[in-house]
Amino acid sequence: MSKYAIPFILFLAFTSTVLGKVAIVTSTSDLKSIAEMIGGDLVTVESLNKGASNPHSVETLPSYMLKVGKANLYCKIGLDLDSWAAPIIDGSRNGKLVVVDCSRNVPVLEKPTQKVDASMGDVHPLGNPHYWLDPNNGLVIADNILEGLISVDPANAETYRKNRDAFAAKLNQKIAEWKSVAAKLQGTEIVTYHDSWPYFANAFGIKVDGFVEPRPGIEPTPSHTAEIIELVKKRQIKMICMEPYFSDRAPKTIARETGAKVVVLPPSVGGALEASDYFSLFDTILKILAGN
Repeated sequence: MSKYAIPFILFLAFTSTVLGKVAIVTSTSDLKSIAEMIGGDLVTVESLNKGASNPHSVETLPSYMLKVGKANLYCKIGLDLDSWAAPIIDGSRNGKLVVVDCSRNVPVLEKPTQKVDASMGDVHPLGNPHYWLDPNNGLVIADNILEGLISVDPANAETYRKNRDAFAAKLNQKIAEWKSVAAKLQGTEIVTYHDSWPYFANAFGIKVDGFVEPRPGIEPTPSHTAEIIELVKKRQIKMICMEPYFSDRAPKTIARETGAKVVVLPPSVGGALEASDYFSLFDTILKILAGN
């Protein structure tokens, strides 16, 4: 063993115990942002998926297993969105890891009423998993993370509760602001690339009339694109909204044929430069929509 190995191991032990940081790994940047607000200076947080990347599919990398192997808490989206996290968690061999399903107690939209099979595309059998895009669900996420933090670090429970209450107060204030900004968007009809936006649309009174994808997770086809072009013309829809990680080829075709505008919306924290945390995510989305 190297003469430096033992001091380094002792240093790692010092940083993980004396400094008292709870190590959190999250599936997405949205959960990371909320976990940072609830944990404050008492936690370190890493997200496996970045805000401008597709959260439905993340590669199982050994480096991710190492991150989770050193973590105290793993926060997942749930509702089958981040099923890719299961082999990472299993591969971490971290028997002390506490896993928090942040979808617990969320009022889930679009639960299938029939048996789901591959012919339906990437339909989630437990319901639509993009629930963080309703800011009212931000507090549900925070409460789930709070419970997880208290379970691994009960000594600091009171601090976590205070942070949660501060988060809730700011969230309620911001929701009032967002409702005011969104007032002029009430009833706006849009087409989106993927079915990412039912929670957002429900929260702010926007109507999603159709999708660029013929079925969730299925590449646009010429025939379906033609159908969407006719829909946009008939409904006089002005915006084709898409996430930053999809190809804009089909949306641009629709826009060219209809006069509608292609609008890229960040569906997660970090999906646009301005969307640096959970609060500015909604600031950014509404600013983009209100300006088009």
